[in-house]
Amino acid sequence: MSGESYPDYRILVKGNSLRLKDDFLGIANVTLIRSAEGPILFDTGGYVSRLGLVKRLKEEGLEPGDIKILFLSHLHFDHCHNVDLFPRAKVLVSREEWDYAQKPHPKDLFMPWGIHAQLEKHDLELIQGEGALNNRIGWYPVPGHTPGCYALELESARNGRVVVAGDSIKYAKEVVTRRCDMAFDTIERGTASIAKILSRADRIIPGHFPELIRQADGSFSWDEAAPFELYVR
Repeated sequence: MSGESYPDYRILVKGNSLRLKDDFLGIANVTLIRSAEGPILFDTGGYVSRLGLVKRLKEEGLEPGDIKILFLSHLHFDHCHNVDLFPRAKVLVSREEWDYAQKPHPKDLFMPWGIHAQLEKHDLELIQGEGALNNRIGWYPVPGHTPGCYALELESARNGRVVVAGDSIKYAKEVVTRRCDMAFDTIERGTASIAKILSRADRIIPGHFPELIRQADGSFSWDEAAPFELYVR
């Protein structure tokens, strides 16, 4: 590991867990990771984040064509819709999620139609088990929310071990209760995945909540509020 640079990260699209009575307003976090292999995006967000994502990339000095790797936590629409903006990027998603998306749970209404055809236009790698991009960035399965959910873990010089959790941890409630709140796999598997992440992480980037920070007593808290700027025209 000597001589290998540490990855750094920034949440480009800041998510939230807002909802309506019967539907969702929630926006998923999209995280930029700068690595020795080039810029990586963890998830690409939904269409509602499309213009903002391109704008945030530009503020980072990047164009969509500069992104080398897209790591998709799972294939729900709010996490993968904008994959078409990055035709030159290699896409990593779990084989189990790929298979699940072809025949999702009957109550899972969040799989976008045509996602397999879209992903097949990319340099696609279906991953299984635990793996690594390099000595400081690895991935592992965290099933529960869907059977094929994956987390990315990076060793950061400034913040220690950071787990980008996607919807395996959607919001702080699941950390406080240590129990999966919404599962299309099983609650038990989701709860086990949460326990795994909590045992490893110094910081957690949830799917729909500000970054969570481990406290001295082992609990997690957060410094920022989840923003939701709304303009009426």
